[in-house]
Amino acid sequence: MIALITGASSGLGRSFSKILAKRGFNLVIVARRRQRLAELKQEIVQKYGVKVKILCHDLSDPEECKELYEEVEAANIDILINNAGFGVFGKFTETDLDSELKMIDVNIKAVHILTKLFLQKFEKRNYGFILNVASLAGFMAGPFFSSYYASKNYVLQLTKALYEEIRADHSNVYIGAFCPGPVNTEFNDVAGAEFAVSGLDEMAAAEYAIEKMFDGQLIIIPSLYAKLTAAAAKVAPTKVMLAATSKVQRSRAVHEPSIETPVNTGKDEKLRLSEDELDKALSGIYDDIKDINGLE
Repeated sequence: MIALITGASSGLGRSFSKILAKRGFNLVIVARRRQRLAELKQEIVQKYGVKVKILCHDLSDPEECKELYEEVEAANIDILINNAGFGVFGKFTETDLDSELKMIDVNIKAVHILTKLFLQKFEKRNYGFILNVASLAGFMAGPFFSSYYASKNYVLQLTKALYEEIRADHSNVYIGAFCPGPVNTEFNDVAGAEFAVSGLDEMAAAEYAIEKMFDGQLIIIPSLYAKLTAAAAKVAPTKVMLAATSKVQRSRAVHEPSIETPVNTGKDEKLRLSEDELDKALSGIYDDIKDINGLE
């Protein structure tokens, strides 16, 4: 069996590669950095004895996404993990437009193209796994990380819709979304920020995702903190979630000039919950967690 992992040169992609190799999968590992892929290949081959093919592509270019598919079309790929992605942190009016557009190309266009092409092939043979790496960010809006959060909303909602199309066809193909909260990877260095809360171990998070993928779970959330946050995003008033998320993002240790916290003028009264609103927001959280883990 063969698994293709994008963004395999570091972070979760590297961990996914090791975990699947340990399970006996041959690999196609994809990223821009050939040297890192070569080091990962050497480590995996020596430790697990599986076959590993390196493909270097810049997935911000839609044509390279199509070229990637064409290169492996003849191979019997069993698993596609759309893991490649990055974030751009900062106030929307101050972040670099070109960086944001490149992020949209990787986080949205590449996932869309590869998911479509592989899903078409998987449906014809009635077998295959697609795991799209979304994020806890996919459940909400993210002030000061707006474009990244929006991109992960796209990935999550697309995956959910495709899941239902596949289910309605009674297909044996799997598609699911991995929605972790903070994970200790290189993501922060690229985004120019650090998590305000401690991150999960990347190997543990990746192992959890693979287990739940094979269990057929649609939305995979690896920690109680993330599950509570996802549930709260469904039931809490929008302005409350925006204020809370904004506070979390502003508390990041940013590598760029810090963003000044806006002064609360008191004009937006919905920034605070009344006791009744708080009770209503919290009352359904545990049921929502159950729903999140049982949507399949």
